[in-house]
This record gives sequence, C-alpha cells and structure tokens, in this order.
Amino acid sequence: MTSEKPRLGAVGGLTALVLLLAACGNDDQKRDYAIPHALCDMTVDSEALARILPGGHEIIAKDRSYPGTKGCQVIVDGVLIVTAVQMWVEEGRTAASVAADQSFGTLDRSAKEGRYQYSGHEAYGKTQGCVDTKYKQELYAVIQAPSSKRSDLDAMKRLIVSFTRSVEESAECTSGAGR
Repeated sequence: MTSEKPRLGAVGGLTALVLLLAACGNDDQKRDYAIPHALCDMTVDSEALARILPGGHEIIAKDRSYPGTKGCQVIVDGVLIVTAVQMWVEEGRTAASVAADQSFGTLDRSAKEGRYQYSGHEAYGKTQGCVDTKYKQELYAVIQAPSSKRSDLDAMKRLIVSFTRSVEESAECTSGAGR
C-alpha cells in the first residue's frame, strides 16, 4: 500500500507540471490592453487584428514614417508584433511584384484578381485611385506580423482589405508622394 502513495503523488505532481507548462506556452494569454481600431491612423478590422495580436499587458504604437512612406509599429510588451505601411511605388507595378521586393516569406494567397497578396503573417494591397501623376507613383498598403505566433490567413486578408480601403479614403491618397 505504501508504494501507491508516492505514485499517486508523482502523478498529481506530473499533472500539475503539465498544466503549468501548458499555461506558460499558451499564446492565448489574457490581454490587459484594448485592441486598436486603427493602424497608423487608418481604421482597420479590429476583430481581425485581435486574431494576430498576442496576450499581454501593454500595447504601444510608434510612428515609423519617412519620405514616401507612412508607417507605424505595434509593440506588445516590448515585442514588435505588427508593422503597417503606406508606400509610394512606381506606376505599373502589381501587389505581387511589390510583395516580391518586400516580403519576408512566401505569399501563397491572392484576392480580388491579384489586388491583394497575403499569407498568415503578411499582406500587400494595391490602392485604387491613389496615383501621383507628377512622380508617376501609386500607393500600396502593407501589413506585416513576422513576430506574431498566430498565423491567420483570413485575419490577414481582412486586415489588408480594411487597411487599404482606409488608405484610399485618406489625405495621403490624394496628396501624392511629392509633399
């Protein structure tokens, strides 16, 4: 009988350890921050963004703009999770060709006849009507989430479509690259 007590204790201890390790590795930990409704001041599908963002305590958005590019970074608990960018590119390019120059991985999905290119961690969108005739450039939207442990094709597609739509409605679209 005495041999069963240590075994039961070991099983109980092992179960507790497994549960503890599962909790530590859980990417769905609680969020102590509010999900943003915008990236770089552009309204986005916040439900889709929530599917990319990890749990954590603090979320910060930092401006990362420079001439010809307006961008921002979303940082959760000190880790860069999402980068969103609007960038001017020479006319005649496609979302696929821009993605080929900028992508950190393979984009295996396309939507709206190639207007959007995306994977579970990044997406590219070609705006419609955002053309700088003086500099012969078109505006593209990019969302990258290389540090996110959440790969989600549907979320990235929804994010790039909503972000691109907001960019098309923005002053950046009508102002052109030469400002």
